[in-house]
Amino acid sequence: MNAPGPTISATCSDCPIRHRAVCAQCESDELEQLEEIKYYRSFEAGQTIIWSGDKMGFVGSVVSGIATLTQTMEDGRTQMVGLLLPSDFVGRPGREGAAYDVVATTDIVMCCFRKKPFEDLMVKTPRIAHRLLEMTLDELDAAREWMLVLGRKTAREKIASLLSIIARRDASLNTGGPSGPMVFDLPLTREAMADYLGLTLETVSRQMSALKKDGVIRLEGKRHVTIPDMGRLMEEAGDDSDGGFLV
Repeated sequence: MNAPGPTISATCSDCPIRHRAVCAQCESDELEQLEEIKYYRSFEAGQTIIWSGDKMGFVGSVVSGIATLTQTMEDGRTQMVGLLLPSDFVGRPGREGAAYDVVATTDIVMCCFRKKPFEDLMVKTPRIAHRLLEMTLDELDAAREWMLVLGRKTAREKIASLLSIIARRDASLNTGGPSGPMVFDLPLTREAMADYLGLTLETVSRQMSALKKDGVIRLEGKRHVTIPDMGRLMEEAGDDSDGGFLV
């Protein structure tokens, strides 16, 4: 059963992810066509949105909340392989089944489109197809960046990298951009962070405390994060202030 979610505007022009979602380049007439095939779904934290291998009758965008992509091996072991943040796209037009389990980490609201009508609209609306291609290439770049995070970075750099990714995405959803210290609620538990980063829970807790002690971040409780200086956090992550990697 779907969980009650936050109030979301039924009008695409007022959508909080409008400027980043798959419809970002659409004109008003194209938005009207999308509105004819869209619907909203809400999921509770911990609820599976789609199981790997299941036939997907919809595609869509995360409007609020966060979900994880998880791969399960034959012996039952699982690995978190990706995060879905607001404006990220779920599903693959032209493919019948889901490649990964998609699980809501927090309460989540999705803007869904019936799959076949969406595929038909892609053929008639180049802006949608072009935007989806852009998002797919961004996803590929993010996956390659994450390979470096997991394969080469220290525990401290991994934690800083994850915090900077979430902070930058949170800021990007504000069309005005960041102003002053960046403040957000961390959408992952320490356990989920450990799973995603390939670290132990103790290491995650220790490194978060160290970043707090050194003034890189401020914490209220375990989830409310303030980043006084984004440049310093990115240096801790092994990145430069423009988001590239230090060499």
